[in-house]
Amino acid sequence: MGKVEYVTGLDIGTSKICAIVASGDDDGTIHAVGMGRSSSSEGLRRGVVANLERTVESVREAVDAAESSSGMRIDAAFVGIAGSHIQAINSHGVVGVGRRDKEIALEDIERVLDAARAVNIPMDRELLHVFPHGFVVDDQRGIKDPVGIVGVRLEAQVLIVTGAVTATQNLMKSVNRAGCEVEDIVLEPFASGEAVLTDDEKELGVALADIGGGTTDIAVFVDGALRHGKVLAIGGQHVTRDIAIGLRTPINQAEQIKIRYGHAVEDMVGDDETVTVPGVGDREDRTVSRRELAAIIEPRMDELLFLVRGELENSGFKHLIPTGVVLTGGASLLEGTAELSDSVFECPVRIGYPRMVIGDIEGLNDPAYATAVGLVRYGLKYRAEGRHARFGKGHRFVKTARKMKEWIKEYF
Repeated sequence: MGKVEYVTGLDIGTSKICAIVASGDDDGTIHAVGMGRSSSSEGLRRGVVANLERTVESVREAVDAAESSSGMRIDAAFVGIAGSHIQAINSHGVVGVGRRDKEIALEDIERVLDAARAVNIPMDRELLHVFPHGFVVDDQRGIKDPVGIVGVRLEAQVLIVTGAVTATQNLMKSVNRAGCEVEDIVLEPFASGEAVLTDDEKELGVALADIGGGTTDIAVFVDGALRHGKVLAIGGQHVTRDIAIGLRTPINQAEQIKIRYGHAVEDMVGDDETVTVPGVGDREDRTVSRRELAAIIEPRMDELLFLVRGELENSGFKHLIPTGVVLTGGASLLEGTAELSDSVFECPVRIGYPRMVIGDIEGLNDPAYATAVGLVRYGLKYRAEGRHARFGKGHRFVKTARKMKEWIKEYF
């Protein structure tokens, strides 16, 4: 029996920071052996580090808790990145096949992917991912792995994801100062898709909306590959703030009220249900109807979901998602969200829970941990393929033939 490989997924979110330690089976099952989360994530605003010291403290708290839970030392982690600074653009590259016998080799794939990512990226932006989503050999489209095919012209269609250099560096600095190496940085909606989506959904076409505390991460998968990604600067904390203002109660109390009594559809709440609302300062507690609470929540959730729908329409992919929309993230568990989503998206909607995860850890299958679980799944694939860290000195991609082969295996 070979040595068991353990990886750590580190989700640095606006409302929480979570670390999961796990191993994996050949069938894709994840065995979680440890999990830790910070008690707060005050150092981040909408997915971006706003206070370095507080973020470092929160990361250290989550990592220390995961080490205590798993009984292992955590030296490196796969770290998720989000925030409204994330941008994704489609690009393509074309090269002539180099071999005399015109059989496409890994070197040709390396060259065509180099050509595809040779776009004008501003100095203040960092290249995070190049997701291939199709190759064209001469006039033959829809090829996923062109190695060995005979042709004279090779074209690659890719999705390029970039982030602000400062946001990326601050994220890495926070993790490093907490005593942990960054093994790789991963786009969070892609990681969440790894956790909650099935291969069939990705192949047929599906949209994912990960509703976190400060952001909502959107990913569209078609033909098994990521075709579109976007991060919206709105999330569950905006609902919480509306409740705090509308009911005149502290933010932390508003969050608890939202979790315990919140509903996204006012008409689905009975008139006789009531909620006790703690007062601010020395003001006395008071009682309000749960329907009044839902009347505050519904407009904000409606706005959030319509923003997701608008992004899908503007991306041009809304008609390519026959399997519908999958909602995940902590805010997706708000009662009534699925029903409200049905009316907004006018297509099949389901709540996405982390798949094929086992372990004696309470709450592991909660949608709130979808990103962390997805980072673990990504990391296990990464390690199994013998890949090298992309973010070393200078943050340069390792340009090797093996790297090209790994990309094809990963994204298809």
